[in-house]
Amino acid sequence: MRAPMEIPAEGLPDRVTIYEVGPRDGLQNESVIVPVETKARLVSRLAAAGLTTIETTSFVHPKWVPQLADAEELLERMERVPGVRYPVLVPNERGLDRALERGVTEIAIFGSATETFARRNLNRGLDASIEMFAPVVARATAAGMRVRAYLSMCFGDPWEGPVPVEQVVRTGRRLLDLGCAELSLGDTIGVGTPGHVTALIGAFAAAGTGPGRLAVHFHDTYGQALANTLAALRAGVTVVDASAGGIGGCPYARSATGNLATEDLVWMLTGLGVRTGVDLESLVATSAWLAGELGRPSPSRVVQAMSSEQEPDHAPA
Repeated sequence: MRAPMEIPAEGLPDRVTIYEVGPRDGLQNESVIVPVETKARLVSRLAAAGLTTIETTSFVHPKWVPQLADAEELLERMERVPGVRYPVLVPNERGLDRALERGVTEIAIFGSATETFARRNLNRGLDASIEMFAPVVARATAAGMRVRAYLSMCFGDPWEGPVPVEQVVRTGRRLLDLGCAELSLGDTIGVGTPGHVTALIGAFAAAGTGPGRLAVHFHDTYGQALANTLAALRAGVTVVDASAGGIGGCPYARSATGNLATEDLVWMLTGLGVRTGVDLESLVATSAWLAGELGRPSPSRVVQAMSSEQEPDHAPA
């Protein structure tokens, strides 16, 4: 089969925006440096497949993420399609300076719901990290940029264990209060379950932050990413982060495996009658090509299934 049967379900949005993170979050953990020409072609192919938000790179110091040392060159080489957003991640004011110099119009910052991960990922505590982000968000919004905030370790932390829901809500609202337009709730090590997702989104709503300002970012470590996504959609979320081919992880959390595969997400949403604007055949071809460039099979179940399908020589008996 090249597409699922569509049987719409009640209680779901008509349309979902996929926030594609493959070129940045997907590639950042690759040990072998991917040529900038390949990255530029990946971005172009993702846009051609119908993805309208493609996070392209990060202005992090090359010492910390060597894979993204070519950020400026990539932005110069990229073809930009009208109507497609190309956000970049910035870790601090220096990263913002670089983004402004390159004419970037949309950025993301990367916070933590836990003290330990904040110190490991940002080299400062949770409070200090939010203080660091404050001038970044203020300057970016003053320059007309849209700012998104990622909040990692929302469902569990490899050092601290389960993360209290109220702690996640409190920290997330602090980031939104800086002036961020959207907050992406990250299950960085993939330990969340649907009930936990529903409870967290409900707790944000009770605190005054509705699902319209939230996105979700699930990893599939325990096979829960699609189930968690469906729970988030039923709770009113309409923006879902995903990575083409299911590549990616987190360089600062070894237990974090791949992101939710964009193809697996599109297959599920198509079957549910939820529109995404993405051409699945084109996207699968792109991820199959990328797998070849990386020298290993794609983790996406849909890419594996559709890439291995062959037309039968004759009708089954």
